Amino acid sequence: MLTNSSILITGGTGSFGHAFVKMTLEKYKPKKIVILSRDEMKQWEMQKLYENNEIVRFFIGDVRDKDRLYRALDGIDYVVHAAATKIVPTAEYNPFECIKTNINGAMNLIDACIDHNIKKVVALSTDKASRPVSLYGATKLASDKMFVASNAYSGEHKTQFSVVRYGNVMGSRGSVIPFFMQEKNNGVLPITDNRMTRFMITLEEGVNLVWKTFDDMCGGEIYVKKIPSMKVTDLAAAIDKDAIQKVIGIRPGEKLHEEMIGEDDSLYTYEYDDYYKILPAINNWSFSKKLIKSGKRVEKNFSYTSDNNREWMSIETLQKWIKNNENKIGKI
Repeated sequence: MLTNSSILITGGTGSFGHAFVKMTLEKYKPKKIVILSRDEMKQWEMQKLYENNEIVRFFIGDVRDKDRLYRALDGIDYVVHAAATKIVPTAEYNPFECIKTNINGAMNLIDACIDHNIKKVVALSTDKASRPVSLYGATKLASDKMFVASNAYSGEHKTQFSVVRYGNVMGSRGSVIPFFMQEKNNGVLPITDNRMTRFMITLEEGVNLVWKTFDDMCGGEIYVKKIPSMKVTDLAAAIDKDAIQKVIGIRPGEKLHEEMIGEDDSLYTYEYDDYYKILPAINNWSFSKKLIKSGKRVEKNFSYTSDNNREWMSIETLQKWIKNNENKIGKI
């Protein structure tokens, strides 16, 4: 599908964007990949990696700027929406800025994609969007619902919109693994709560989920990959088993356990081999055989949370992953 196509990725200079561009160039032969972001320094650094590659293009812009989006989308077939204000405590203290990017920016992109007759749009979401307690999670829930509803809002246009939802991206810039690796030199690792658990996913798994979504989507689905959980205390032990774990308390907007699928969504959720799909509650789309395909409906009151997960990552597995990826952890 992506071969010989033109792809735009918003927020493309982030951790996901780096992985998506590299892997997509290796697996497919796209006509061009356009990276839209507002950080000129990150673009300059990324440009150096692709300075002899005419397929990769760079475009300074912001999803808050609708006119700029309209220009960026000229000639584009597929869009990956990765731009977001995502640091939870930052969003708590700067809610208006988070809303401008995560909600207003999403609406700008939706309108621009429909008017440009983009074929398919995949928006990245987060486990924090399910029954949110944080401002960031609330904006991503609103964004998810906007992208889902856009399949009706688009009217006679053919643009399809779907969402992918996953958890803590291992080793990404600003995430817990590079933070702990930096803090271990002090001999103390700050733990918000001894009971805390988190979902764990690699960037490569995230990219593969986006590819899968482009291939499978009909529009309106929220894709949730089955991924392991880990206790934060085990994560800290994997970084440094001898470090003191100091409990500092949950930060503003944080949950004790994360949730990908809540009980309220179980009525519309179907299970597949390595992922779930939450189908839209509107327009009876959750009963559509076209969207359900081979899925099996989950049990009533089913939920998928980081503490009730059937799959858990061991300390040894994480240590092996860190050893194999140490040179790039926290770098992009």
